[in-house]
Amino acid sequence: MLQLNTELEGKQTFFGPAFNLLKANGYALCSSWQYDRAYFDGTLWRQGSETLYIRLPFHVVSGMLEDGDALIEFQTPYMIKHVVNIGLDRDGHELLTAGGLSQFQEPLDTDGQITQKNKWLHEGEQAINYIVGRLDQLHTS
Repeated sequence: MLQLNTELEGKQTFFGPAFNLLKANGYALCSSWQYDRAYFDGTLWRQGSETLYIRLPFHVVSGMLEDGDALIEFQTPYMIKHVVNIGLDRDGHELLTAGGLSQFQEPLDTDGQITQKNKWLHEGEQAINYIVGRLDQLHTS
């Protein structure tokens, strides 16, 4: 995991417009969200079985997350590397896996080692700064 130093931390905005903006830029709301906190995930890089994700955690300041007018505040964004198992699942049903019917194999590593840290820190911070600029435009429009 790499923490990213950006201006996103502490930024407050309304959930609905932020959700729409982030969705339009390839981010998704994590499916395990809570009513008082959640995070958006975006893919920064993918090659083979390895993916670098940018994670944008936030908490609800007022309102309820399911409402578009909930006020949210972003916390420190970070990057994680996820390595998935793209081979056959030897513990599962090989016919289902080989036929493409089983997509739920255990990952090889849910928090893989990130190499070239300076490169990815720079790339991640640039990606988030782009989002920060768009969030700032939401408040000036």
